[in-house]
Amino acid sequence: MRARYGIPLALTALTTAAVGYAAGIEVRSFRLRRVAVPVLPPGREPLRVLHVSDIHMVRGQRKKQRWLHSLAGLHPDLVINTGDNLSDPDAVPEVLDALGPLLEFPGAYVFGSNDYYAPVFRNPARYLVERASGKHGLNGNTPAQQVPRNPWWQLRDAFDAAGWANLTNARGRVKAGQTEIALTGLDDPHIRRDRYDEVAGGPEPDADLSLAVVHAPYLRVLDAFTADGYPLILAGHTHGGQLCIPFYGALVTNCDIDPERVKGLSTHTAGPNQAHLHVSAGCGTNRFTPVRFACPPEATLLTLLPRQNQISRTPDGRLE
Repeated sequence: MRARYGIPLALTALTTAAVGYAAGIEVRSFRLRRVAVPVLPPGREPLRVLHVSDIHMVRGQRKKQRWLHSLAGLHPDLVINTGDNLSDPDAVPEVLDALGPLLEFPGAYVFGSNDYYAPVFRNPARYLVERASGKHGLNGNTPAQQVPRNPWWQLRDAFDAAGWANLTNARGRVKAGQTEIALTGLDDPHIRRDRYDEVAGGPEPDADLSLAVVHAPYLRVLDAFTADGYPLILAGHTHGGQLCIPFYGALVTNCDIDPERVKGLSTHTAGPNQAHLHVSAGCGTNRFTPVRFACPPEATLLTLLPRQNQISRTPDGRLE
């Protein structure tokens, strides 16, 4: 009898403990990732870029708000927000309060699908099905009908008023210290709002640095940015896989990028060109799946260095 029931009971207890940890502890264990990327012209002073993504704010998430507040203590030269700020249509005031200190710094932003549309419940198994079929978001799937909208324009107006560059299928300029940065951004490819033909043409030669920004790192977008010669692409969307297997990694990416590049710093190649790619694992979750496992919520402080330096990161990709 003990052998018959002992193993199922042990598995049930282990599963319950894992779910409790994922929903009650790790999802609130905010981390700061630090990486260095050699993309500046030779002789330039290092530039500190804070990359924030996938906040997915829900009313009452006080710890997340306090943590986002605290990031202003890093004194970044530039803040890049790659979207999905909302997971609650009434959470705009709390997003703006959490980001308030960061709005004092130069910044730029793009939106993700969850900025435009309120979240709906999805069976988590659909992400595995989509990975197998190669269909993600509106990329091959039938559009969802009668999805409630979020008040994204309130975020836009507040970000614009703070002087952040709106990169919604647009180009922008930001002065960070003594560095003139040209930015090119796209609207969310996950819901097929990207219009690369409107921003094509590559880096601006009179800028000290040109960066590419997008919410979801779909391969068609990464190919276009890289082929045009951008040295660094910033994206979010993937949540780092959100539910990962220790010592293995992510099972899904929620787009067509490979799981090996689901978060952190990597490279992307298109033709003869290669770009650095940074994908943020984000600091939130969809309100209907508020769990993370082996993938803590994060933001990243990227230190941009002159090109003669080599890419470096904390040992073994360790989060700090």
